[in-house]
Amino acid sequence: MEMSELTALLTPEGLRLLDATPPVESAADVAREVTRLRAAGHSPDLVSAVVGQSRLRRRARAKFGDLAARMLFTRAGLEQSTRLSVSTLHARRFRDAGIASVADLGCGIGGDALGAAGLGLDVHAVEADEVTAALAAFNLAPFGETARVSNALADSIDLGPEVGVWLDPARRTAGRTETTRLSDPDEYSPTLSWAFEVAERRATGIKLGPGLDRDLIPVGAEAQWITVDGSTIELVLWSRELARPGIGRAAVVLTDGGAHELTAEHDAPDEDVSALGAFVHEPAGSVIRARLIGDVARSLQAGPIAPGIAYLTGDAALTSPFVSTFRVREVLPTDTKKIARALRERGIGTLEIKKRGVDVDPAVLRTRLRLQGPESATLLLTRAGGGRLAILADRV
Repeated sequence: MEMSELTALLTPEGLRLLDATPPVESAADVAREVTRLRAAGHSPDLVSAVVGQSRLRRRARAKFGDLAARMLFTRAGLEQSTRLSVSTLHARRFRDAGIASVADLGCGIGGDALGAAGLGLDVHAVEADEVTAALAAFNLAPFGETARVSNALADSIDLGPEVGVWLDPARRTAGRTETTRLSDPDEYSPTLSWAFEVAERRATGIKLGPGLDRDLIPVGAEAQWITVDGSTIELVLWSRELARPGIGRAAVVLTDGGAHELTAEHDAPDEDVSALGAFVHEPAGSVIRARLIGDVARSLQAGPIAPGIAYLTGDAALTSPFVSTFRVREVLPTDTKKIARALRERGIGTLEIKKRGVDVDPAVLRTRLRLQGPESATLLLTRAGGGRLAILADRV
C-alpha cells in the first residue's frame, strides 16, 4: 500500500466503503469490485486501497479470526505478522514474569502488540516504515493510550527502566509487497548482534526464523520453537526474567485443542534405532528443531527408524500432541511403477505423500502414480537399513 492509498482510505468515506465491500478472494472478484467502484466515481487510489484491503482481510482470518474484519494490512506485513494465538502466548510470558510494560520494537502491523494489549499490558509499538506504522496505529486504536505507536527506528527509542522488550528483527528486504529473505543476521534490521545486546540488559523476547543457526543462540537464553497447525513458524529467544530457570530448550505445539509444551535443560539424547513396528510417528517441527526427539520417543516406547531420520517407530498404540501418528498397513516396493500398481489394486485415489531422507518430489511422484479409486492412505518414503523404504499407512 502506498501513502496516497492510505490517505484516501483513512477517511470516514473510505472506511465505510471498505466495510461495505463484499469479501474479495479471486482475480475475478478483484476485477468485479474495481469495475463497480470505479463506475461509482471513486478515485483510483481509494479503489485500489479498498479492494486490496478487502482481499487481505479475507486472508487474515486465518491469523486473526474475526478481528481481521476491523484491521488494515500490507501484504508483506500480513505474511510476516504473528497470529493472535501465538502473540497471546508471548504476552502471557511477560505478564507472568510481572512485566507490565512492553516495548514492541519492529512491530509491523501490530500482531504481537495486539496480543500484549489484549492481556492488559502497556505497549509502546515501534515501526520504521511510515505506512506500516500508520496501519499498526489503526489496528491498536481500540486500546487507546495503553497501546502507542511510534514511527521510528528500533534502536532510537529511549526505554524506561521497568520496560520489557519484544524484538522482531526484519529478516527480509524492505518492502510492502514482494520481499526476499535475508540469510546474514548482520543484515537484519535491527541486527541480531544489537538485539542480543538489548537482551543482556533487559528482559527480552526475540522472534526469529525457526531455522536459525543454533550456534548463534546465546548461552543462558531459553530457546523456544513454536509449531502451529503443523507448520513450525518461529523461534523465540527469551532472556533474563523471561527465561525460565532450568529450561534451555522448549517445543510448543499449538492446535485447535490448545497449547502443548515440551521442555528440557539441554538437547535430549536419542533412542536406539528400531526396526519398523506397527506405528510410525512424525515429530512436530518444533520438537525436531529443539532436539527433543529422544524424549518424545521414550514417551511413545519408540525409536528412530534410521540414524538421522526424524521418523519414530514402535509397536505401542500410543500417540501425543508432539507427533503425527500413522498405523502401518504394509511395506511396498520402492519402484514407482510397482507402487502405482499396488495403489490401484487397493483402490487408493487420495494419497498423502510424506518423505524424510530421500530425494523425491511428492508432486512429481503423485503425477506418475495416476491415482484413482475411493480409498485414502498415507505413503511414507524414507531410508532404513541402508536402503529406501515405502510404507503404506493410515493416520491415527
